[in-house]
Parts: sequence; C-alpha cells; structure tokens
Amino acid sequence: MTEVHLKTPPSKEFMQEALQDFRLACMSREASLNGRREVLSGKAKFGIFGAGKELAQLAMARVFRQGDFRSGYYRDQTFVLATGLATVEQLYAQLYADPENDPFSAGRQMNSHFASPLINAQGEWLNHTTLKNISADISPTGGQMARALGLALASKKYRECADQIGDLANNFSVNGNEVSFCTIGDASTSEGVFWETLNAAGVQQLPLAVFVWDDGYGISVPREYQTTKGSISEALKGFHPTEEGQNGVRIIKVKGWDYLGMRQAFAEAIALCRQAHSPCLIHVEECTQPQGHSTSGSHERYKDEDRLIWEKEQDGIEKLQAWLIEMGVATAEELKAIRKEIKKEVKAAIRKAWSNFNDPIQQELKHTQELLRQAAAASPQQAQLEALATALGSAYNPVRKDMLQAMRKALRLMRGEQSAAKNSLAQALEEKMALQNERYASKLYSEGPKSALKQAGVPAQYAEDAELKSGYEILNACFDLQLQNNPQFFAFGEDVGQIGDVNQGFMNMQEKYGEARVFDTGIREWTIIGQAIGMAMRGLRPLAEIQYLDYLIYAISALSDDLATLQYRSNGQQKAPAIIRTRGHRLEGIWHSGSPIGLLLNSLRGIYILTPRNMTQAVGFYNTMLNSDDPCLVIECLNGYRLKEKMPSNLAEFKLPLGIPEVLETGQDVTLLTYGSSVRIAQEAMEELKEMGISVELIDAQTLLPFDINHLVAESVKKTNRLVILDEDLPGGASAYLLQQLMVEQKAYYHLDSEPLTISAKAMRPGYGSDADYSIKPSADDVIEQIYALMREARPTDFPPIY
Repeated sequence: MTEVHLKTPPSKEFMQEALQDFRLACMSREASLNGRREVLSGKAKFGIFGAGKELAQLAMARVFRQGDFRSGYYRDQTFVLATGLATVEQLYAQLYADPENDPFSAGRQMNSHFASPLINAQGEWLNHTTLKNISADISPTGGQMARALGLALASKKYRECADQIGDLANNFSVNGNEVSFCTIGDASTSEGVFWETLNAAGVQQLPLAVFVWDDGYGISVPREYQTTKGSISEALKGFHPTEEGQNGVRIIKVKGWDYLGMRQAFAEAIALCRQAHSPCLIHVEECTQPQGHSTSGSHERYKDEDRLIWEKEQDGIEKLQAWLIEMGVATAEELKAIRKEIKKEVKAAIRKAWSNFNDPIQQELKHTQELLRQAAAASPQQAQLEALATALGSAYNPVRKDMLQAMRKALRLMRGEQSAAKNSLAQALEEKMALQNERYASKLYSEGPKSALKQAGVPAQYAEDAELKSGYEILNACFDLQLQNNPQFFAFGEDVGQIGDVNQGFMNMQEKYGEARVFDTGIREWTIIGQAIGMAMRGLRPLAEIQYLDYLIYAISALSDDLATLQYRSNGQQKAPAIIRTRGHRLEGIWHSGSPIGLLLNSLRGIYILTPRNMTQAVGFYNTMLNSDDPCLVIECLNGYRLKEKMPSNLAEFKLPLGIPEVLETGQDVTLLTYGSSVRIAQEAMEELKEMGISVELIDAQTLLPFDINHLVAESVKKTNRLVILDEDLPGGASAYLLQQLMVEQKAYYHLDSEPLTISAKAMRPGYGSDADYSIKPSADDVIEQIYALMREARPTDFPPIY
C-alpha cells in the first residue's frame, strides 16, 4: 500500500489545468447548493449531490480517456461536468425529471444517475473507442461493482483474443487499452459485492480502477462502525501484491483535498492499469460532505461541532484556491471574480432548465383548463368542473399528473352525458395517457430490428437416419458451432472450463477453443452476472452459467437491479444482450430442487425467461437469443441431460420464436398447460388418462417471459372449456402469473365450464431423496387424480370415485 504526494514541481500547463479545474469545482459546488434549494422549494422531488468530492473527480476526469468506461455511484456530478458528458442545464433537467431534456434517463431516474449513449436509435452499436462512456447508474449501493468487473473483463478479452475477434473489435476496443473506472462511497465497501469484485479482479488481473470516496460516514453512521480498522485501505492490505509477478490489487491512499497528490497518484495508477491490466483501488480519504447525504436530511444532525469546523477548514475547493494564490496562478481577487461569474452561469443554466421543463407544462395546463371550462359550459356539473379548472390553475408547480387527475375526475363527473366538449376532453386525455405511456412505460426490452420478439423461428430438421444423442451432447454440438462461428461468443462459470460444466454441455470446448474463450470462475454468482453484463455492454456475446437455479438467488440483485432495468433506465441508449444459463426443476434436497419461478417472474421483467423442456429446445432458444439484442435467462432441465433426443441436421440455424407455446398433443376435455421438466410428468400422466377416457390437450408454454403472445392457450380453452396448470413452483408462484395472463389478458374465463385447476408443489421445501420429492413436488399420480376429479365433478356418472 502506498501514499502518494507530488514528486516534481508542477509545470505551467499543469497549473493552467488546475485553474480550469478550480472553475469546474466551483461550478459543481454551486450546482449542488442550488439543487438543494430547488428540492426544498418543491420544484424537484429529491436531490443527492457530490459536494466535497470535487477535486477527486476532477483528477479522475484528467486520466479518463476515450474508450474508457465509468461504472459509478450517485455523487459523480463533477466528473461528468469535467469530461463534457453533462452540462449544468442537463443536471437540472434530470433533477426536475424532465422527460424531454434529461439526456441520461429521460426523467426515469433520480438526479446524479448518469448514462451515455452506447447504441443509436436503431439499436446499433456506436463506436465506443471514440467516446467517453458511462454505463447507466443504479441506486443500490455497491451494485455498480459487478458491472464494472465485466466492463474491465471485456478489455482483457479484446486483448487476449485479438487474433480471433479481428475487425469485430473496431467499435469497442483498441487492443484492450480501455480502463473500467468504478466509483463507490466508503460505507458501501461493506457490501459483499465490493469484496467479491475486488477478489475477482485480483485473481483475473483486469484493468479495473476502483475509487473510494471516503467522507467518514455512511449517511449518519461513522466508518468506525462500517469497516474493520476504520479504513478500507487498511482492511485490504492483504490484496496488495508484495512481490513481482504476484496477482492482487494495488492499494493507494490519497487525501481528498490534495489536488496535486491525486493528479499524480491517479496518473500513475491508471497508466499501470491500462498497460499491464493491473487492478487498483484508490482510497480517497478525508473527503467532506458539506450538504449531508441528501435532501432528506441535514448532516448537522449527526456531525459534532469539531467535525463541522474541520470540514470547512479541509474543504478541497478552499485548499485549491489557496494553492493557486500561493503559486501565483491567480490572485485572490481574480478567483473571487471567477466564483462570482460561476454563480451567475449556474443560475442562468438553472433558469433555462426550469423553463425548458416548465413552459411546455404551463402550455398544456392552459389547454387543459380550456377543455375543462368548455366541458363545464356544456354540463349540468358546471360548478364542479369549473372548480377543477380553477384548482388546476392555482396548483403550485403543477405537473402532468395534476392535469391527468383533473381530466379523469371531470369525465367521471360527466358520466352518462353526451357533448362535443366531453368528447374533446376524452380524446385529449387519451392522447396524454398514450404520450405518458411512451415516456415512462416503454423500452423495457429492445424495440429495434434485433429485438428477440422479431426473430423468426426456423424449425428443426431431421435426417431420416438422425442419431439419438444424450441431451448434453446436443448442447455440446450447439456450443461447438457457436464458438467456431462467432468469435465474440464467450462462455464461463463455475466448472464450465476445464471439465466442460458439471453436465458436460461444454465438454472439450476449452481444450478446442482455449481458456480465453471458455473459462472457469470462482464461486461468486453476483460477479459472474456482472461479468456478463459488462462484456455484453461492450459488444461481446457472453454466456454466463449459474450452476443451479437455486443459486440464482445469490445473483438476483445484479439481475433485477442492473441487467433487467438497463434498457429502461437508460431510455433505450444502452443494451446488454447477455445469456444467463442455469439448470433447475427437479432433483433432490432443499438446495438443488427449487423452482422459484414466481420470484423470477416478479423480479426480472426486462429479461426474457425461457424454459425449454429438453436440450433441443434449449438450442433453439440459444440460437434465437444470439441473433437478438435482448438479455435472457435459459433454465435447462436438470434431469434431462442423459435423456435421448434426435440430433437436428440444422443445429446452427434452428431457432425457436419467443412467446409461442407448442401444442404437444391435441385433446377435447381439458387444456393442460405446463413447462420445463413438468412436461414429462404431464406426458406420463396422459397415458393413463387416455385409458380412463379423458382427452387432454397438452401445451408447453416454452417461454414464460414473454408468455403466449398469440393467445393460443385461450383458443384451446375455448375448445375444451377446462384449464389445468401444472407447475413445480409453490402454490401461487408461476401458476398465479399464468392465471393472470390467461384470465385477465386472454379472457379465458369466458370459456370455462369448471373452476381452473392449479397443480403445484406443496408450500414446503423439498427434502432429500425420492420419497421427499414424491411427497412435495407434483407427480404423475397427482396429475392423473386431480384431472380425474375435475372431470368427475362435471360428469360424475362417467367417472366414479377412485377412493
């Protein structure tokens, strides 16, 4: 571990840069101070700012180059100003949640959550090597770490596999020289993902630079309660390499008010990181936070008088100003004039941002009032409608929500009336609602030409003498073709490399294509997903394996908070078409037989969830997704790897469309809907049900997100008038989702002659052994008897009691 101070006298050029940075620091501080006022005055909902971190971020901006990526947290406003990735006006557009002028998220994220365009409006990649890139921020503290690891890993892969990737790297990398800059608050280093990421970076030796802004507190909790030894750099000493050639993470300590020391330390650390892919952690101590954590509270509540005095004395801007005067770069009067000028600039930018946001709303408000008054003149409810118009006009800082509420209330008051004015009001409401839907309920998935939903299916073809292969062999052949034909395809996870995964889907692939393409990871699910996200954001096509479905829960934050929201929170400016592969459904024991599909359906909107019943179907989905630009989760059947399937003759071209169930067997009495491993349970049960005289139409959902976009299941229910859902999840898990889709979205209840039946696992955890599995998970016997009971209720004379 090293502490760095300036070793050589600063040059004239350096001092001019320092003067420029002083100006930017003052601008950022002024933006923070005014931002707090805007929130407290009611113009904005919430504010969180980077006051006290200005000098560190300016020093970081000086070493951030085109092609680099930042994966940061929500205090880096000075950095985005210094790199030219934001203006004060744009910072305030985001603070006001302006959907038209916030360039980072179109009003979808809180302030200080930044993103830069990585793709164009058609979803095509921009040239990242000519841009300074920001991966879209998220609020969960520490969540940026896993993605930062993946962004750094992409640089390593572009360098390692340059011969294979060739010109395909042109838009993404220049020999892997790009550094992943990750910023994090000191308190968030207590998060597990921080340690997991540093360990993975140290093992793999990646160009990852982690900057810890340390202001002594995590909201109100001092670092002594957060970190061993009260210092993250002290706690991490064991990560620092102690001899030549040893892996690890370089640990560097600097002071947040020491502009000169930070400039030199950052330059040296990033140069090594860029050239040698040697990761580093830069602990920036003694930062201040003069505004407290956010606009939700004041730091005076938890800082004593001595600490408040110290923060004023150690303020980085004041320290830099004193140095500039001491070095003769500028006089006190000149710097005072700069500060005065900055105040005017910032206030002008704020007025412009507010005008850009508020003026269109005021115009819409006047038009809405006019429509309400026209409606009032034609309605017996004139007084109440006039009151709505008046109240709307007197609202303090009204937003579109106020208009929509007034219009909907007015139309409810006018129910049963007929007038041209009412029709105009209703039409205007419909238009406003549609526009709001586009502003805030769009771009969850790709909407471009490479959307997964726009990938046409290509049926599997079979030769007359098609060989029967074990399921794992079919997967193995698929992955072999992908590695051969797509140099941007990488596969990794626990045991994926040397042994070819625990079920042999990647058997011999590392030996054939090299450790750089097919590689093992440590047991660290969160950062396995982070690797996939970062690599996919930089043009690579990663397949990341989580060994078992139960262990996906360890990665749920990275999946739910980051991957699933990326296209949405960046307003379609970024994408990460990562494939997450796992295996699940039935095995034995609490930790290897879970089917938490309800959890996934409710937390992973933004990721397609694909549940193939066998490995051939899995291949069809892998081929589809590798031709799309959406992320997905593929859940293979854990008990299907040794089952025999015919080998398709068009294995590389075969594609399955998403959202299209398959009718596996037609029937007249009951529609049985299921997916994954439960298909085989259903097929086993149907043999006996046929003998009992019950005709079942078996439908494999195939994909759960999306589900049945053409309403095939409702058409089946229209024929059979009965619905049974077979699901390995707990009661109310995936079956509740499927019922909502069928009853609410597809209106299948119109066609039911019997209550819909769900056959699911018991509300228990399955124990170890076949007896436990049989007792907890739905069996063929359960399916037979429950469907029989359903038919007996309808036709008791045809179906006498079993017991």
